[in-house]
Amino acid sequence: MATGRTHRPATRSRGIPEATVARLPLYLRALTALSERSVPTVSSEELAAAAGVNSAKLRKDFSYLGSYGTRGVGYDVEYLVYQISRELGLTQDWPVVIVGIGNLGAALANYGGFASRGFRVAALIDADPNMAGTPVAGMPVQHTDDLEKIIEDNGVSIGVISTPAGAAQQVCDRLVAAGVTSILNFAPTVLSVPDGVDVRKVDLSIELQILAFHEQRKAGEEAGAEAVVADAVAAADVPVVAEAAAEAQAAAEAARAESATDRKGPDGDVPAVMPA
Repeated sequence: MATGRTHRPATRSRGIPEATVARLPLYLRALTALSERSVPTVSSEELAAAAGVNSAKLRKDFSYLGSYGTRGVGYDVEYLVYQISRELGLTQDWPVVIVGIGNLGAALANYGGFASRGFRVAALIDADPNMAGTPVAGMPVQHTDDLEKIIEDNGVSIGVISTPAGAAQQVCDRLVAAGVTSILNFAPTVLSVPDGVDVRKVDLSIELQILAFHEQRKAGEEAGAEAVVADAVAAADVPVVAEAAAEAQAAAEAARAESATDRKGPDGDVPAVMPA
C-alpha cells in the first residue's frame, strides 16, 4: 500500500465539483454498511435515501466517476466502494498528526474510525511539557519542539489541529512550513494558509448555533400559526354574534308587539272590559 505524499487524490484534475467531493464520503458510508450486510447491488433510489440525497443528484455525482450503473440492476456495491475509495485516496495509507491533546484531541486519538478509513495516527503532539511521554490511545504524546522532525520522519501531509484558538495559527504555520498540505481544524478560529494548502474547519459551537436558529424559527412558526388560528376563530365569531344580536332584537320586538295587542279591545283602542 502506498503511503503519505506519494499520491494525491485525482478529484481536482478530473474536474469533480467540490460539492460532489463532499458527498462522496456519504455514499461511501452507506455503501460500506450495505457491503457489511453482503448486499450485492443497490438502486440509485435506495442508495440516495441511505445517503440522504436525492437520486438525480446521486446519478449526476456518479457520472463524474464514470459510473452509470446497470439499468434494471443498479450499482455493484463492492465496485462502488472501491471506486469511491480510490477517488478519495483511501486505497493508501495516510499518516496523520494530531496537535493539541486536550479533551478533544484525546477523544480524536481514541476514535477508531481513522484507521478503518485509511488514516493512521502517526503522532500525538502537545505543547505542555508535562504531557510528554503520557500514553493516550496507546501512543506516547510528544512535545511540539519535535513537530518538524515528526512530520519529516513519518511523511505526514495531513495535520489535525485541536489546540485552543490562540495557538492554532502558530501551529498551522509550523505544520505548513514542515510540509503539511491538508489541515483539519477543530480550533474555533479561522486559519490563514498559503495557496496549495487545504483547510477543513469543524466548529461544533457553530453547528449548535445553526440548530438553535432553526429551533427558534420553528417556535416562531408555531406561535404564528396559533395566532392565525385565533384570528380566524375571532373573525368567524363576528357574524355569529351579529346574528345572535339580530335574533334577540327581533324576539324583543315580537314580545313588545304581542304585549301591546293584549292591551287592546276588539275595537282596537277601546278597552275589552268596560267600566261598570
